[in-house]
Amino acid sequence: MSHSFLSDAAVGYLPSPVRDVWELSMQPGMISLAGGNPDLRLSDTGWMAEAAARAITDHGNEVLQYGSGTGLAGLREAIVELMAAESVIAPADSVQVTAGSQMALDLITKLLFTRGDTILAEGPTYVGALGVFGGAGVRVEHIDMDDDGLRPDALRERIDELTRQGRAPRALYTIPNFHNPTGISLAAERRPEIVEICREAGVPIIEDNPYGLLRFEERQVPPLHSFDPELVIYLGSFSKIMAPGLRVGWASAPTWLRRPLQLASEANVICASVLSQDVARTFVTRGGWREGVAGAAAEYALRARALNDTLSPLLPAGAELTRPAGGFFSWVTLPEGWSAVDLLENAVDEHVVFVPGASFYADGTGSRRLRLAYSLESPRQLEEGARRLGRALERYGSVLAGTRR
Repeated sequence: MSHSFLSDAAVGYLPSPVRDVWELSMQPGMISLAGGNPDLRLSDTGWMAEAAARAITDHGNEVLQYGSGTGLAGLREAIVELMAAESVIAPADSVQVTAGSQMALDLITKLLFTRGDTILAEGPTYVGALGVFGGAGVRVEHIDMDDDGLRPDALRERIDELTRQGRAPRALYTIPNFHNPTGISLAAERRPEIVEICREAGVPIIEDNPYGLLRFEERQVPPLHSFDPELVIYLGSFSKIMAPGLRVGWASAPTWLRRPLQLASEANVICASVLSQDVARTFVTRGGWREGVAGAAAEYALRARALNDTLSPLLPAGAELTRPAGGFFSWVTLPEGWSAVDLLENAVDEHVVFVPGASFYADGTGSRRLRLAYSLESPRQLEEGARRLGRALERYGSVLAGTRR
């Protein structure tokens, strides 16, 4: 009976498959290749307690009160510095601080889309974005990727096709750097072309970049934002480089979106936690953040190598494994006829878990794919996890071979 009280939007929110696997990862002796969590042991978090205590002691009347709807002025200036490290040049008045970049994505979706509208996204894409789009009743159309990221030719073809059908897309959502879930980065030469395609079609771009500073090499490519700041909405986050529990993210918005985004944010939460914002500001202004982030990225690089080098020779013939240059994830494509869900059952028996790839597609495809996260376990644990996954692959492959005789 009570289900009749729910709105149409309620059915769009689905349980997170990452959370489902998270429960499995809590079992004793389990090695998790599932959750994309930063390893807080790689940074000194003691300063956060000191910063929070000092803020309350010295400025308690401010940091424990309501704050500006756009965010602390000092934090917005600090975010400008963070973005500049990624070659995102934007003024402080473009910055809308939110309770995590997930909130920014939710607000932008509400501002740009009406139920039934279409958004373009890589296939696969971030499962949290699929949850936002589903709750808003937005239809996701996937664009094919290859080893160089989103394919411009596929993007152009899909825009033309949808426009002919009367379903012209309202925006493109993309994670160009160390993509979640594949780990792939969009090639530099493709970036201006993708922006130009979207500009010609009148399609704004939502550029989601939570992992960009966690690159394993010095080589940096220009953000999509740099090619057209009035077309590209840039999302950033402190979650992967500082601490996700503080829930501080932001959007750098084009001029036409700034006021609506501020009003939507105020209507949603009034303001993000002022205390958390002040701690995030201190993260940047205390100095040394670049070295700290670079040190964490170097450790993630070791972990990625430990996992991928151990797993690669254990994969069955015809399987593929991505080799990320940053971020938290690798992506495996199994041979034809294999199922990642069935493999997970064997993996659990071997005490290792991952996230099946179908979770990252709005249309339920991706049954042969799986995401592996290497951010939280040590290199030694990741090597052992890869060996356990290798045994699960061998067992499952033997079962498949037997059924085909």
